[in-house]
This record gives sequence, C-alpha cells and structure tokens, in this order.
Amino acid sequence: MKRTPLYDTYRDYDGVKLVDFGGWELPLHFAAGISGEHIAVRTRAGLFDVSHMGECVISGEGATDYLEYLCTNAIADLEVGRCRYTMMCYPNGTVVDDILVYHRNENTYLLVLNASNTEKDLSWIMHDNPRASHCPEVIDISDTTALLALQGPQAQEILKTVAAGCEEIESFAFKSQCEAEDIFTLISRTGYTGEDGFEIFCNVDDAPRLWNLILERGEPFGLLPCGLGCRDSLRIEAKLPLYGHEISDAITPLEANLAAFVKLDKGDFCGRDALVRQEEEGIPRSLRGLEMIDRGVPRQGYPVLLEGREIGAITSGLKSPTLGGFWAYALLDRSLALKFGSEVCVLIHGQEKRARVVKSPFYRRPR
Repeated sequence: MKRTPLYDTYRDYDGVKLVDFGGWELPLHFAAGISGEHIAVRTRAGLFDVSHMGECVISGEGATDYLEYLCTNAIADLEVGRCRYTMMCYPNGTVVDDILVYHRNENTYLLVLNASNTEKDLSWIMHDNPRASHCPEVIDISDTTALLALQGPQAQEILKTVAAGCEEIESFAFKSQCEAEDIFTLISRTGYTGEDGFEIFCNVDDAPRLWNLILERGEPFGLLPCGLGCRDSLRIEAKLPLYGHEISDAITPLEANLAAFVKLDKGDFCGRDALVRQEEEGIPRSLRGLEMIDRGVPRQGYPVLLEGREIGAITSGLKSPTLGGFWAYALLDRSLALKFGSEVCVLIHGQEKRARVVKSPFYRRPR
C-alpha cells in the first residue's frame, strides 16, 4: 500500500484511524472524529494531507495549444500566476478526470490530477488521446511533490504566521517560491471544502516539518488535523464533484451541471462534438439536490423513484454535520423537469424513503 511523506508523522497520533483509499493508507479521521473535524473547517480551520494527489508539468512551445485541446475550459487566456478548474473528456463527451491547471510561465503548466486517476490521466495526456502525437514535454513530479490543504475561515490568519504575504494571493491564483521559514513552497488559494483556504506544494522531504509548523502556528486559532471523512462531507455540502460519483467515464459535464467549465465556443477540444450534440438533442439527465424527509442515509447507487418508477440514482449522500438531516445528489431524468419541493423516494435497504428536490449546493460560505 502506498503512503504519503507524512505517514510516519501522524500514524501514531492518538485517535487517528487509517484506511485504504484507492491503494493509499490515509487518515479517515483524527482524534476529533469526522463531525468534529468538519465543524472545525466550517468555523475555524483544518489541515489536510493530500499528498496522494498526482502532479505533472507540461512545457514547450505547443503546451498551450495542446492543453486547449485536452481541456473543456479555456486555457489560452489563463494568465501566468493563475489556475483554473477544468475537465478532460473522451471523444464521446464523458469525463477522463477533473483537474486544476496552473500557468507557471509562458510555456509551462502544472497539472494536479486525482490520485486514483493519476496513471490513467498521464497515459491519456501522453499516449491515448487523439492528438497524442503532438504531445509536448510531460514530466510526472508526483513522487517528489507533497501537498497540504489549509482550509477554513481562519486559514489566512494562520498561514500569515507561516508564510508572509500569502494574504495577497487571490482566489484561483498562486505564488511560487513562498518561504515558510526556510521551506520553499508554491501556495494557491484553492481548495475542496467550500471554504476559503490554500493548497501548499512543497518537496516531499520538507512535508513533515511544514505539517508540524502549520499545526503549531494554528493551535491558537483552533486548527485541527483533518482526514478523508470530513473532506468528503465538506465537498458534498458544497456540491464539489468527485470522480466516480458526480462525474465519470459514463457521465458528461453537462449532465453533472458543470457547463460553466465547458467552453463550447472556444474552438475544437476533445469531446466537443459529442457535447454539442448532447446539448442540441437534449441532455438526458441532470444532477439534482435532495433533502430526505424520512430518516436514512442515501448512498451512491441507491435508486430514486417517482410514483414507483425509477428515474435516476444517488451519486453522493450524507448526514450533514453543518445542516443536520440527510442530504444527497442524484442524477435524475431531466425530461421530468422536477420543481423544487417535488417529492420523490429513495430506495434504502428495500424501503422507499421520502425526499424532496431542493436547491443546491446545500452550503455556501458566508461572504
């Protein structure tokens, strides 16, 4: 089983529970538990080890044009020092992966890839996509890069005590060569929790010291180490997609309500023709939010019924630490045009549990 550079740092923490996550041994939670960590991120701050994520650098004269073809979002107008969320699609319009693209300098980009998809993504980028013969230089830096995520309303105040000047970083922008004491980092104002926060890249050898430094400086602010459990519950409340759930090789970005990150007017890109066709012919499914009326946790794959007829399935669900109650997202038959407040049923352990269609995301951070 794979382990991040921080495994030896936290494996003996009191209350830590380590689990197998896609072949990685990672913390599900620490002493505060999933709910305690979730509330800490919503109200104070949490620190996550996300060093299992993949990273690669794409560079060369044709790098911009190549990424413009691979990505659904626009890349050509991405300014140096900024990053952008996008997806890569197969020719049939379904999703290879969702990624972040960082524009490092004129012809160099850093890509952050989902951990479970890193090998597949690299193969797609370098060998398997229809224009792979034009691939520029690609260097996999996953094994030498560690990634920490500091998230929550106190994240900026904590990071200011570690890396001066970080408060100047705007949302979806980054700064290279930031010094945290004598540790050089790349810091971006991004995250996967629905809160303000930062993702901090460093060399794997520096990761344990940086982890301990941030926790030490964050203690007066109520900072907690956080695991995978609350990372998932936080992203569900904020309607942030997870590969294999809201997006996959069987789901298009348009079905997942991610059209804002698909620029059909930017010119050709892989999957564009299929997505244009789907838009013209009618998008068959749509991702909708559900609030359970009856008690029960709606899990991925559970059928959603309307008057006894199956109309879709759950993609993600939870008991919400922030809101209370049980909530879920489901891919539902779009032709039904269900209104907010419409009642449906979720089949949970053979029993029909009532739910209502609601607006999403379920949580938006206060401005």
